[in-house]
Amino acid sequence: MNILVIGGTRFAGVYLVKQLLADGHNVTLATRGKTADPFGDAVQRLIIERSDAASLQQVLGGKHYDVVYDSQAFSSNEIKFLLDAVVCDKYIMTSTVSVYAPHFRLAQPETDFDPTTYPLVWCARDAFAYDEIKRQAECAMFQAYAHVPSVAVRFPLIIGADDYTQRLYFYVKQVTQGLPVHVDNPSSQLTFIFADEAGKFLAYLADKDVTGGINAANYGTATMASIIAYVEEKSGNKALLNPDAEPAPLNGFPDYGLDLNKAASLGYNFPKLDTALHALLDHYIIEATRR
Repeated sequence: MNILVIGGTRFAGVYLVKQLLADGHNVTLATRGKTADPFGDAVQRLIIERSDAASLQQVLGGKHYDVVYDSQAFSSNEIKFLLDAVVCDKYIMTSTVSVYAPHFRLAQPETDFDPTTYPLVWCARDAFAYDEIKRQAECAMFQAYAHVPSVAVRFPLIIGADDYTQRLYFYVKQVTQGLPVHVDNPSSQLTFIFADEAGKFLAYLADKDVTGGINAANYGTATMASIIAYVEEKSGNKALLNPDAEPAPLNGFPDYGLDLNKAASLGYNFPKLDTALHALLDHYIIEATRR
C-alpha cells in the first residue's frame, strides 16, 4: 500500500515506519524536516507545517494515499486542515487515554468516550487543555469527516529506552543517585505501552477492517510503589521520599487501565507489561549509575 506517515522520526513513529517497511508498504514521511530519520532511501519525504492549512494544501492537496497515519493532530482544526487537503482511504490518528479524563477506571472500554455525540468545537491546539483538544480532534474525525474511514488509537503512557520525555527514567535516577523525590500516587495502578509495541500495533491496523476509537496497551498495570521497590532492590539504594522534594512527572495519575477486547477481536494480542518493564528499569538503572 501507499502510506503517508505524518511524523515518524522519533520514538513510536520510528517503530511504525520500520514495521510498515518490513510489511512491504511504500512509505512517505511528512515532517517539518528538522529531525533526522534512520530510513535513508527506503522512504520518500515531504516538508509540511502540520498546523498550517496553506502548507498542507500546497504540499498534500489532491494527493491520494491508501492510509494516512497522523501522530501530530492536536485539535479539531488540524483534522480539518489535513483532511481538506489529502485524499485517503483510511486515516489513523494517534490519540490518547486522556480522552477519558477525568473519569478514569480500570478495564476502561472505548465506549466511555463517544466522539460521535460529544459536542464538536472547531479549535486550535492552544484553545483547551490536552485532554479536551484530543477529544475535539476525535470529534472532528468522526462527525465532520465521517465519510473517511478513521481510527483513533488511544494510547496510555508510552515508554521505552529511547523515551525522550524521560518520565519513567526520572524515578530510577532519583532512587539510584540518592536524590529526594515527591510521589503523590504510589498506589495508583497505571497502564503503559512500549514504543515498539505501539508502532507494531499501528502498522497492524493498516489493512484491518476497523473504525472508531481503539485502546492499545501492554497487558497489566504497575504502581509507582512497585517500580520504586524494584529499583531499590536492584540498585541497593533506599528511595528518599519527601513531600517537599521535586515532584515526580507522573504525579496525579489515578488508577486506570484499558479494556483491550476490541484489539483482541482483530486478532492482536498485546504482550504482558511486567517482564519488559523490569528489563527497561534494569536499563535505566545502568544508565543512571553511569551519570
